[in-house]
Amino acid sequence: MNPRPSGSVLAADPLARVTALPGVREAADRARAAVDTLLRHRVLRRQSAEVTAEASLRVARASAALEGHEISLDGLRGYLSGAGTDAPLTPAAPNPAAQSAPPAGGEVPAALLPAGLPSLATPALDQPSPVVLGTVRLCAELGMLAPAWERAPRQALARMHVLLGRGYLPDDELGRPRADAGTRELLDPLRLGPPPHSVETSVRLDGLTGLLVAPTTAPAVVVAAVVHGELLALRPFGVLDGVIARAAARLVLISRGLDPKALTATDVGHLEVDQVDDSGTPILGYRDAAAAYVNGGAQGVTAWVLHCARALELAARESLAICEALGRAAA
Repeated sequence: MNPRPSGSVLAADPLARVTALPGVREAADRARAAVDTLLRHRVLRRQSAEVTAEASLRVARASAALEGHEISLDGLRGYLSGAGTDAPLTPAAPNPAAQSAPPAGGEVPAALLPAGLPSLATPALDQPSPVVLGTVRLCAELGMLAPAWERAPRQALARMHVLLGRGYLPDDELGRPRADAGTRELLDPLRLGPPPHSVETSVRLDGLTGLLVAPTTAPAVVVAAVVHGELLALRPFGVLDGVIARAAARLVLISRGLDPKALTATDVGHLEVDQVDDSGTPILGYRDAAAAYVNGGAQGVTAWVLHCARALELAARESLAICEALGRAAA
């Protein structure tokens, strides 16, 4: 089988045209190989749920940080383990202050607290923001959103916004498309500039959801990158859109079978991309790559997809480290 689609296929398949951009296929293949290496790790035969939980916790912390809400991993882990959950990390001690009051923004999902991973330090008594806790909540429920994502992506996006924004946004703004004029200022943590008009946004969202349900020869890495970039560009809700975009990209990897158990710590990779990859190809950091996608035409799209592929490689390595830590703890 020829892995490179013919011209006629490229004409009918916009995502295949993205894959045909210089260096994209090779970068996607490297990312796929890194994920495949992770999926073969011996720890996953018995402890895949623990790896998913730990990777999701790291994804939540990294995604919140990219949105401007910083917290240390140990601080978040310590807060959650002391917030009334029934699966605390060992040997982390509960946080008495967190036990005395429920966390802002709703319940804390115990599913994101895997047993068996040793804490690297005594957990800091950090107080997570409602956005951090909403991101944790969204990551915990992402697997349950996969069927809705495959069937009706726009409805899944609205549900994601409800999960994320509860306790942070007014109830009447949860899951609602942004208006072009309103009382709430549009947030732009990546400094991408004003988003498109709401009418254009709706049209482009329709086009994006059409791409998601149409056949394509493009690898999942490329599809996830395009979904991620488009949602960053459109900012359909006006607030927390970056977290939604990153979660949607992760859903693509889950639903298209590249990472069906959500084992890769995807957003950690976005934080850790170096300026040059292992082959010497220049790779932009997250904010610069997102700006390139929004403003840079075909070259910008290429830069963005190369960033996303490299981030997925690093995410797979992060999860390999989780597997190794679990293996040592069980030895």
